[in-house]
Amino acid sequence: MSKVISPEEAASKVKSGQTLMIGGFVGNCVPEELLIALKERYIATGEPKGLLLVHASGIGDGKTRGINHMAQEGLCSKIFCAHMGLAPMMSKLAMANKIAVHMVPQGIGSHMMRAIAGKRPGVVSHVGLKTFIDPRLEGGKANDAAKNDGWDHVQLIEIGGKEYLFYPTFPLDVCFIKVSYADTNGNLSVVKEASHPDHLSVASAVYNNGGLVIAQADEIVDAGTIHPRDVVVHGMMVSYVVKGKPENNRQTFLEDHFRPEVCGDIRIPMSDIKIAPLDARKIIGRRGALELSKQDRWVNLGIGIPDMVAQVAGEEGIAGNVTLSIESGVLGGVPLGGVGIGSTVNPQAIYRQESKFDLYDGGAIDICCLGAAEISASGDVNVSKFGGRVVGPGGFINISQNAKKACFCGTFCAKSKIEIKNGKLNILEDSGIKFINKVEQVTFSGEYANQKGQPVLYLTERAIFKLTPKGIMLIEIAPGVDLEKHILANMEFKPLIADDLKEMDSRIFLDQPMGLKL
Repeated sequence: MSKVISPEEAASKVKSGQTLMIGGFVGNCVPEELLIALKERYIATGEPKGLLLVHASGIGDGKTRGINHMAQEGLCSKIFCAHMGLAPMMSKLAMANKIAVHMVPQGIGSHMMRAIAGKRPGVVSHVGLKTFIDPRLEGGKANDAAKNDGWDHVQLIEIGGKEYLFYPTFPLDVCFIKVSYADTNGNLSVVKEASHPDHLSVASAVYNNGGLVIAQADEIVDAGTIHPRDVVVHGMMVSYVVKGKPENNRQTFLEDHFRPEVCGDIRIPMSDIKIAPLDARKIIGRRGALELSKQDRWVNLGIGIPDMVAQVAGEEGIAGNVTLSIESGVLGGVPLGGVGIGSTVNPQAIYRQESKFDLYDGGAIDICCLGAAEISASGDVNVSKFGGRVVGPGGFINISQNAKKACFCGTFCAKSKIEIKNGKLNILEDSGIKFINKVEQVTFSGEYANQKGQPVLYLTERAIFKLTPKGIMLIEIAPGVDLEKHILANMEFKPLIADDLKEMDSRIFLDQPMGLKL
């Protein structure tokens, strides 16, 4: 019997009060057709309501797609996720306490799918200690509604004299996932997807709980026509299949067309990469690229300014000498930026997300370059909640706590107007202090890093700091920058200042290739 149904029929399968898991990563493998159908059903009928919405990765485009469709008051009562920074409509409900928001690190959310599938009691990990996930701080409860709903989704435990966090599992009732091909028996393939984040673990978790696995596909083909090596979820686990409209079957949210070079079908010359303009973002990206000092290093890059490190590596022709990596599972090549993150041009390998986090949590990353919204005197970093806006950590905690070296990349002030002239940085206007006495939320703990002996740098367009046991220390300033006027006057605290304070590498500020070599 064919398992193919309409989007409207699929939406009708979700009942009030159920737990709905959504697969995908930012704009990769997002079941947009199913999300739209569920939203339209709720608007028309008021059903289903009171859902617990679960997703391991951030899903959205920063505007209206992805999890934004679920931002209908009453549709969801709780959300359990790692990131909602790309879902401003959902974040608005969270800020108004219309929905309880429970946060976990992305790798934990991913590993929980396997634990739920195996009916294990939960996930035990060091990841999250001394951050806002730790029950001694906020317990991952991102708003007042979560603090008051009685659900403690993370516990502090001790094993063998060491502290760990325990994340209990819970049952899943329905999942929405998106694939390239589905056959009429429900076998699923992701051969045209830019990443393969969590299809098998999510489907396994729902199937073993007796729930419904509903898949959106680009194309539906005859039974038995998908090669066995390409089947990521067997049809016996899949309840229903829906064919999505072309506009809802995007490979990524970055573009509306298929790119064969991001799923491994072809490789394109790296000379085709466009050269980025020399601005504050590129200065920071260049300084980050200088940290890629050895060949064959495993590097993880975050969204936003950190993805400029990949751009610079591509421009300088060194991308092939280091292994650039995104937690969605892609490995090698040059990662796409913005809402294309999770995808990479010319990938060398595409793993499942949970396997990638096994490597990350165990210390495989040599160096990470991640963002920073706020930085404190003690070296804490906040990227998860600022200005009252609920964002979440994504994979930031897994990556930053476990990388052998961590670099946090961001502009020195929230807003600045600069010019780069004759190899010097001229600061024309500044506003919004980011180096503050105490961060609004601890997403990275300077104390924890110091206990581990982890090297940490804070990279901006005008000043470079490093973490020390006594706090952060200024070690480099940009040519043309005045220490008192442009740096110290724009900080709530006075940092330690290195006795051998250096000028940043002059090549960074010239509008020509740096000649970077490893």
